This record gives sequence, structure tokens and C-alpha cells, in this order.
Amino acid sequence: MTTTRRQLLFTGTASALALAAWFSPRRAPAAAATSEVFEVSFTDAQWRAKLTPAQYAVLRHENTERPGSSPLNKEQRAGTFACAGCALPLFSSKTKFDSGTGWPSFWKPLDNAVATRTDRTLGMARTEAHCRRCGGHLGHVFNDGPQPTGLRYCMNGLSLTFAAGAA
Repeated sequence: MTTTRRQLLFTGTASALALAAWFSPRRAPAAAATSEVFEVSFTDAQWRAKLTPAQYAVLRHENTERPGSSPLNKEQRAGTFACAGCALPLFSSKTKFDSGTGWPSFWKPLDNAVATRTDRTLGMARTEAHCRRCGGHLGHVFNDGPQPTGLRYCMNGLSLTFAAGAA
């Protein structure tokens, strides 16, 4: 059987559309994807006004920034990394490490700062990390980090702010 140019074009287009749908950003806000209630809550319009478009896409729609694009990757000063959505302190600089992934990484969050849930997007189960106070998407947690926890909190820099000072 020979493949016609039309069949090849159709197959290529269908494949491209399927891949685009598979990897497209979520449309539902992160907090709306669950029945969780958060102590800091805004309307969608208020979140849009409060955050930059890139922060909004990450924190409220669980997008991922390009690896290597965050200035926080190179941040080496003592200080605290907080949620860009609600300013809750999330990580101490003492737990930050260079994972080589292109995203700010930490081996432990501050107490009562980060919550997790299972993320089944991209055809696999991962552990999604979000701000426990506003539900903002931060990134994912993996079991390939350094000791003492063995965890790697791989965070989107857009979901964080940094304040220098005692950590």
C-alpha cells in the first residue's frame, strides 16, 4: 500500500494536534481542580490584577516556566523564598541547592508552608507542590534530592519571591 501526500499530511496534522492538546496548559485554575479551601482566596479577576501574566499562568493554571529562565536559580544570598501569590514564607536559602535542572530547587520547605497532591497530567503520577495558604502552584517534588531528606522540591521561580536576610 502506498501512502499518498494527503494521507501523510493528514497524519502529521492529527499527530501535531494531539501533541498540542496533550501538552497544552490547563484551563482550570489550580485551586479549582480540587475541593480544597484556602485561607487566602481571590476571584480570577483579582488574581489576574495581582500577578504578572507569567506568574498567573504558573500559580493559577499550573504552567511551567522555561528551565534556566529564573534569576532565582543563581540566588545565593541568605534569605527566604516566599509565595509570589500570598507572600507566605516557603523555603529557607539554607535548603536551596543546584539540582542542574534549570529550576530553583530545595530539599525541604519551611514548616506548614507547602502542601502536596497527586498530579496525573502528562500521563504519569507526580507529586505537585502548592502554597498551603493560597493554593498557588509551585512545582513538583521528586525523590532524587540530597540528604537529609532525599527530596528535590523543583520550583518555578515565577511562583517565588526572595527576601535577603537571616534565613
